[in-house]
Amino acid sequence: MRIWVRILATMMAMAWASIVIAQDVVPPEPGIEATIGAQIDAFKVDDFATAFSFASPNIQGLFGGSERFGQMVRNGYPMVWRPGDVQFLELREVAGGLWQRVHIRDQTGTLHALDYLMIQQDGDWRINGVQLVPLPDVGA
Repeated sequence: MRIWVRILATMMAMAWASIVIAQDVVPPEPGIEATIGAQIDAFKVDDFATAFSFASPNIQGLFGGSERFGQMVRNGYPMVWRPGDVQFLELREVAGGLWQRVHIRDQTGTLHALDYLMIQQDGDWRINGVQLVPLPDVGA
């Protein structure tokens, strides 16, 4: 299982490097928010098969099945598996890719920022990766 988390972390690090390149905020895309929201709703009820259906073919191929995918989310992204509050922020285009920023407050009240890389597959939006984004320190 740890190898899958490492592979995913490597993919996300490479994607994160591309964010440093020019990025433009684009108008919200309701279909993207609906896809992410539906996946999170599926996680809330442990419906990993449905949650897995919102992943891109690349991600599906990486994990091979919904059970492995569910394990990765439970272990690596517990705030997505059991969110407290979800807020959609800006949608950005970076090097041709669309990244949806999402703030998720977990069950303990801790705020997390995540970037979802989205692609269109046969007219539907699919999640092609998720990465945690460091939040700025707020000092007194």
